[in-house]
Amino acid sequence: MNVEQLGNLRVVDLTKILDPETETRRLKIDRFNTGGPIPDWHTHMDITSHLGTHVECPYHHHNDWSDVASLPLTTFMGRALYVEITHMAPYTHIKGPDLDKVLKDRIQPGDIIILDSPNKIPPFTNLTNTEADKRLLICKEAAEWFKEHKVKCVGFGDGVSIENCNEDVCAFHDILMEENIVFLEVLQNLDQLSTDTFFMSYSPLPIKGLDSCPIRAYAIEGLVEFSK
Repeated sequence: MNVEQLGNLRVVDLTKILDPETETRRLKIDRFNTGGPIPDWHTHMDITSHLGTHVECPYHHHNDWSDVASLPLTTFMGRALYVEITHMAPYTHIKGPDLDKVLKDRIQPGDIIILDSPNKIPPFTNLTNTEADKRLLICKEAAEWFKEHKVKCVGFGDGVSIENCNEDVCAFHDILMEENIVFLEVLQNLDQLSTDTFFMSYSPLPIKGLDSCPIRAYAIEGLVEFSK
């Protein structure tokens, strides 16, 4: 059910399904009936802002930067490029020449870039930074490249780590988030995409003071203006 047809369009769900019984990050739901002659079920949700597939906004790293509600809706949708980097050695940093090699002739201002590699492990687990972790790494130089090319969002498949070390993580976040460039983390089902260029949406709830938000991310393949 991760892929569905909508007329001539192909829709791919890129979102992790969340289960309160098994999720390791904060997620509790309390379903209750408000009473009265008609059943009226409501649910209290107790969740963290960085739960499952989520978008990280600049307020995540600085109190004076934009929160979720301050960013225009178009921040959370647009032309996306899925890039699986295959030419690099495992557990090495993605740098400008690497991004030139895979994106130079394709990238446009305002693009959403999803980085990946064949060396995949689930993010944010006890496998991080072990011998089993062969994912590619982000760094300051990669952030400067994305800033220069004016992307609107950088997302990550399971083949790229954003957990390597504080120096890399801090520089990558700070350089991009200061420019109102957002991040997409814990994306799923990227292997079910049939093209590497597509329309993508990942809209958060517009809550003032929120640094990040779980979202429903999806790709729409076949929209002509977003397909090349």
